[in-house]
Amino acid sequence: MQIFWFILAGFLSGIFAGMGMGGGTFLIPILTIFLGVSQWLAQGINLLVFLPMSVVVIVIYARKKLIDFKHWWWVSLPACLVCLLGSFFAIKMPANVLKIVFACFIILVGIVQIVVLVLGKLKNSKLHKN
Repeated sequence: MQIFWFILAGFLSGIFAGMGMGGGTFLIPILTIFLGVSQWLAQGINLLVFLPMSVVVIVIYARKKLIDFKHWWWVSLPACLVCLLGSFFAIKMPANVLKIVFACFIILVGIVQIVVLVLGKLKNSKLHKN
């Protein structure tokens, strides 16, 4: 029965990844909270899952001409370099601290998304009034 839950977690994280929202944002909490996987193992699984999912999504988005291949290096290279530091910090942190850092990140992303949504609605309502 546990295999079913792993498959369901993969299916749902694939939906989020396909929308460009980051499947790991969904997958890691499911693995740690509901399936009892350690934070480090969940992050490792997420990294492995990310590889084939990202290839599929890149192909789909590239066919729709939704990727700017001219400028992606400006984001990709610094991100790859800094991820080395992040990975060294992550494997040195106690699992509980890593969970807290991840939770704070998810909360911060949620707050930013809510603020952007509210500001966008306010901006749109002002444009329609004028």
